[in-house]
Amino acid sequence: MENSGDHQETNVPPVEGVAGGGTAYGWSDTGVNDPRPLRGAIDPTKVPPLELLNVWCMPSTANVGPQDMPRELEPISLLAARNERESIQIAIRPKVSWGGSGIAGTVQVQCTDLCSPCGARLVVGQSVTLRRVVPVLGVPDALVPLDMPVCQLNLFPGETRVLWVSIDVPSEHPPGQYDGEIIISATKAEAESTSQSLSKVEKHQLFRELRDCLDAVEPLEGKPLEEVVERVKSATSSLRRVLLSPSFSDFFSDNGPIDMMEEDSISSLSIRLKISLTVWDFVLPATPSVPAVIGISDTVIEDRFGVEHGSSEWFQLLDQHFKWLLQYRISPYFCRWGNGMRVLTYTSPWPADHPKSDEYLSDPRLAAYAVPYGPLVPCEGTAKDYLRREVEILSTKNHWRKAYFYLWDEPLNVEQYDAIRSMASEIHAYAPDARILTTYYCGPSDAPLASNNFEAFLKVPEFLRPHTQIYCTSEWVIGNREDLAKDIIAEIQTENGEEWWTYVCLGPGDPHPNWHLGMRGTQHRAVMWRVWKEGGTGFLYWGANCYEKATVPSAEIRFRRGLPPGDGVLFYPGQVFSSSQQPVASLRLERLLSGLQDIEYLKLYASRFGRDEGLNLLEKTGMYQGPERYTSEHTPIDVMRGEVYRTCRS
Repeated sequence: MENSGDHQETNVPPVEGVAGGGTAYGWSDTGVNDPRPLRGAIDPTKVPPLELLNVWCMPSTANVGPQDMPRELEPISLLAARNERESIQIAIRPKVSWGGSGIAGTVQVQCTDLCSPCGARLVVGQSVTLRRVVPVLGVPDALVPLDMPVCQLNLFPGETRVLWVSIDVPSEHPPGQYDGEIIISATKAEAESTSQSLSKVEKHQLFRELRDCLDAVEPLEGKPLEEVVERVKSATSSLRRVLLSPSFSDFFSDNGPIDMMEEDSISSLSIRLKISLTVWDFVLPATPSVPAVIGISDTVIEDRFGVEHGSSEWFQLLDQHFKWLLQYRISPYFCRWGNGMRVLTYTSPWPADHPKSDEYLSDPRLAAYAVPYGPLVPCEGTAKDYLRREVEILSTKNHWRKAYFYLWDEPLNVEQYDAIRSMASEIHAYAPDARILTTYYCGPSDAPLASNNFEAFLKVPEFLRPHTQIYCTSEWVIGNREDLAKDIIAEIQTENGEEWWTYVCLGPGDPHPNWHLGMRGTQHRAVMWRVWKEGGTGFLYWGANCYEKATVPSAEIRFRRGLPPGDGVLFYPGQVFSSSQQPVASLRLERLLSGLQDIEYLKLYASRFGRDEGLNLLEKTGMYQGPERYTSEHTPIDVMRGEVYRTCRS
């Protein structure tokens, strides 16, 4: 992938597979056609952009593909609570070509702050962010950050490009109406103007100097430290000489880089897209009402980034991933898989008495955390000594109520169930109030608990009690029979502190809610609607970065064989798309966040009018009635949120 300057492009899908074509992912091809096509050479600075471009808006649940056809352009009107993120998509499709070198042309996109009449601002680059939607296996999914407040984007003939606009409202921000603009202008391609201004001799000189830099730093492996330092110094000196050459003088003034926000840089020939956001006086709780615990494979991080387990670089990378994922209202845990589906899970890689552990586990955004059953790195004493010491320290903390132990994934036979019992007994000897979480979709195959599979599944809590407190079942078992959820809950002894959580993985499949690539946007968002409607008190997902092994950060992503595309992958390494070190979110991760935010709306409504009325709201808006009966359009979501706003804002 190439990412140069403000031109942030991806011409080849960064994931193994072939690009899709000819599908609009469920959206109708109601085109908006211009009956007067332009002909001949076009100067984009002298032609109204509406003659060059189609621009339209789509909701965050739309899968807008490269072949999607234009729709009417309408102003953007959004509703958000405080401490909420709301997103919208902007699609751009060229009508004609005005560029060269295989592109239709270049557009400049600029965002303004969103301002309220009282002077409060949602600032671009902080509260307002812009990302480019990149197809994965031909399906729109990766959200690659763009420069703010101004970026440039290349358009290609016959192809729709999509921007993802997110607005994060801080918890303390004053309610009110906020207005701003997204300004889209057709421009001359920077590459074109540069090639015209540089002579062949200048271009050859630049090429030679850049090649020398590469030659200096490429063969570093195995070299003595002194030689490495000298080579890096030489390359740095050459790069500085290139950047300060007359070829790049336009980009620097006496005070540094030119400010792209100067008024005269905004052409009067622009499409100005109005954004209106109503912020209402409801603050989403810092701690999510429903814990969503999601795994991060530490071995995938070790392999891809070439770090040794337990090294300082290892701690830094885990810290980066943990902090980045907290913004999505999820509670990350790291995991290492053992034999027979035994799993070592932990939220803090540091020991319980380390200050970083207190920082992690006390964070109000963290709704639940995993405690490791054994040491993560070599330490003094036995594994039992380590476990006892960790539990003794953590159980004295205020955040202990958020702790759980996840020891085994989907036990299948008596031997595996007995292993869970044994480990749980050891933990409970140190802390009787410790919570053990067990995921399962069936009873032990070699000790039938009942005459049929579902009855045996229902008997698992009785079989595991008192060695498990969080019974986490697969949504695949329930299928489209929501009445079965009531049967499961009836087996859970909530009066004794037991809980019922659920999970999805490779199942359930379409049309049920899940996070597989290519599913509808409302299908992704409905995963959390289902949790709330069925009465679950928590949710688990096995992996967010579980793609195939690679040993280079920028290597293409390959989904694991035998799994539906996207299963176990909710974000991508930033290096796949650019030089950025930050992870890149998927559309599915953003929709997970939206679903968790929807739960807070429904919980507020139910707190005012009762849970039955909350369930009625889902029904009467047509938003969600069951795992096979939920909206495929975005409007019912807005109707539900609008009704909560209307009835609960006083």
